[in-house]
Amino acid sequence: MTAHARRLRKAVLPVAGLGTRVLPGTKTTPKELLNVVDRPILSYIVEEAREAGIEHIVFVTGRSKGAIEDYFDHQIELEAQLLAKGKIEILEMMNAELASAGEMSFTRQMQPKGLGHAVWCARDIIGDEPFAVILPDVIVDGQPGALKQLADVYAELGGNVIGVESVPESETHKYGIVDPDGREGDRIRMKGMIEKPPRGEAPSNLSISGRYILQPEIFDILETQERGAGGEIQLTDGMARLMRDQRFTAVEYAGVTHDCGDKIGLLRANVALALKRPDLGEAARAAITALL
Repeated sequence: MTAHARRLRKAVLPVAGLGTRVLPGTKTTPKELLNVVDRPILSYIVEEAREAGIEHIVFVTGRSKGAIEDYFDHQIELEAQLLAKGKIEILEMMNAELASAGEMSFTRQMQPKGLGHAVWCARDIIGDEPFAVILPDVIVDGQPGALKQLADVYAELGGNVIGVESVPESETHKYGIVDPDGREGDRIRMKGMIEKPPRGEAPSNLSISGRYILQPEIFDILETQERGAGGEIQLTDGMARLMRDQRFTAVEYAGVTHDCGDKIGLLRANVALALKRPDLGEAARAAITALL
């Protein structure tokens, strides 16, 4: 690890969103707990964070999100029944996801003011150290995981590291887009970024895709950040201001991204990850083929 890179230990997961793109399924169930095959979306996200060496996960929650905290806690009655019935394999799978002592914290975003505001809500728990941000409705199917790929670059270069992927130029107006200043392999030097640029005005086709490693100075910026695209406090705008003083490196990570906050994206994730499962893949393929 470079002498300039303080160890990455913490991650922020903003889970306060209402999940309006997947209603009515999210009317009573947090979108982050919707299933992909036989696990909630959030299970994949936490697994990715742990693989990257994250020791403390900060969930920024909202109203009606208490089930997220419950998911990572013991379910005494259920565990007792599984044990009594000899379903040890399922019990071990459940216990593997439990939070260890002090591993998870929960704080509230009282108003839906945007991703930048949600990240700012975690400031007192993160403190004065670098941290990751992982969008909890985006599963990246990669080996190693996307955050681990970013963390490896961070350990070498320090600064701020942003995960990106290529999108069709016709779609760039839907995303935060990186303004590149040279490239070496999968690493892109950045000179700017813009949130949802007008059609035909994007500086590249590299979209910011829900994985970030940021320095704590971003909190002071977000505290005074004005509302941007969509009338919300955008994390992208805050990062663009931080870039005036600190280095930003974009990493085009290896992996397939699934936007599970969208109905078709959630469906695609279920199909794609079911087909890859050694225990379910053959049966899943037969079931899908029979419907076509």
